[in-house]
Amino acid sequence: MPFVKTQKNDAYFSRYQVKPRRRREGKTDYYARKRLIAQAKNKYASPKYRLVVRITNKQVICQIAYAKLQGDVILAHASSKELPEYGIKHGLTNWTAAYATGLLVARRALTKLGLADKYEGVTEPTGELQLTEELGDDEPRPFKCYLDVGLRRTSTGNRVFGAMKGASDGGIFIPHNEKRFPGYDPETKQLDAEVLQKYIVGGHVAEYMESLEEEDDERFKKQFASYLADEINSEDIEEMYTSAYAAIREKPEFKASEKDVGKWKSESSKYRAKPLNKEQRRERIEAKIAAYKAGKGAEDDDDEEEAEEDDE
Repeated sequence: MPFVKTQKNDAYFSRYQVKPRRRREGKTDYYARKRLIAQAKNKYASPKYRLVVRITNKQVICQIAYAKLQGDVILAHASSKELPEYGIKHGLTNWTAAYATGLLVARRALTKLGLADKYEGVTEPTGELQLTEELGDDEPRPFKCYLDVGLRRTSTGNRVFGAMKGASDGGIFIPHNEKRFPGYDPETKQLDAEVLQKYIVGGHVAEYMESLEEEDDERFKKQFASYLADEINSEDIEEMYTSAYAAIREKPEFKASEKDVGKWKSESSKYRAKPLNKEQRRERIEAKIAAYKAGKGAEDDDDEEEAEEDDE
């Protein structure tokens, strides 16, 4: 069949439909979002919750959200920037920090819903696959949500699965399997629980610290300068994370910032020009016209004096 060039005529452009704004900006995968928010009709408008995990260069953000016609509604929010309050002051974007953030958002959501005492999750993680199960017929069912990774590639060992593991161990029921956790072998199709346990308590960070200190001491001191400033060595990593997990379970509530926002607004507003009303604008224009005429008159007088000097 010969090559036929597609002609973009008036009929084509009259039927062309512009893609949604967030699709054009490359921010939302609407193919995946449609399947994450589509709810069965016999659920009678009950929300379908999602564990939204987003990772930036400086923090891990976890939210539990559900969709409405007006937009997404956030049930609970947690960020790795809150982890210093629980004792984790360094490495706020690694796999273990993602696990801690997922644990924090799970305990925060269950506390808000009144299910924290009934579904405590896995208090001592062993690295094995453990899903939250129902307690019984007379007890409320576990809080269920689905993982939303956005545009991130779901490769084995990705940090989004660390956040999912933390939320699952925190007492939320998230349907998943072990295929994307660190330590999973695709050939044997089995999960090495010791490797996953090592990631949960920051063992991979401790191993890297030890190896780097032996190979290049100068680079070690530069890369882990903030750790060394707080006197944190490779032996202290596991204790730091385990104590932080216990602190998160003890007090997961959000603590508002003590910064005086009202004072900040008043400081910035004094530099902002206040809008003028109609009379003030009119007076301002008249003043400008009068100043212009006065300056123009002075220039005319100077021109006349120069002309008289030239005549003389």
